[in-house]
Amino acid sequence: MKKFTSLSSIATPLDRANIDTDAIIPKQFLKSIKKSGFGPNLFDEWRYLDHGEPGMDNSKRPINPDFILNNPKYSEAQILLTRRNFGCGSSREHAPWALEDFGFRAIIAPSFADIFYNNCFKNGILPVVLSNEIVDELFEYTGKIVISLDDQSVTTDEHSFRFDVDPERKRRLINGLDDIGLTLQHEDQIRLFETEHFKKHPWL
Repeated sequence: MKKFTSLSSIATPLDRANIDTDAIIPKQFLKSIKKSGFGPNLFDEWRYLDHGEPGMDNSKRPINPDFILNNPKYSEAQILLTRRNFGCGSSREHAPWALEDFGFRAIIAPSFADIFYNNCFKNGILPVVLSNEIVDELFEYTGKIVISLDDQSVTTDEHSFRFDVDPERKRRLINGLDDIGLTLQHEDQIRLFETEHFKKHPWL
């Protein structure tokens, strides 16, 4: 998992509330359990004017010119700015996979669905909770935003806003530790246990 320490980027303003995981990555794309390859189908039903299916050549599909992700201005944006209750609906981990694969490293919103919020940390995405008033202000801001996980701050040219994050989640994200990486920190102890265990129980 990629480490997250700080990030400087403009934000893609997706001005919708209650965006569910089926909108983030529609159900027909959930057949794969690989973490990569979902970015081209992020927000598929909003980005394209036709119905998407796995295996389609997205470069030949008609795009929706009014959808914000299709605006070239935001092609390099690594921050998604959106509204309350982002990531609601089913608990599919494919949703943060698609967002990360597209290029987003952080999401700013007034609130997130609990399971989606947890899944973000496990997949290298920082979900930042800020008040409705601050999010409103950020929607009016067009410059670069700097997010520091170490300082727990979101900074624009004029203001700096602090956000809360669980210390253990912060530690894991700064060090790029998903659940597997966390376990591998104890690899020596695990090997020692296995060696001693098989000595005591050689028939296993």
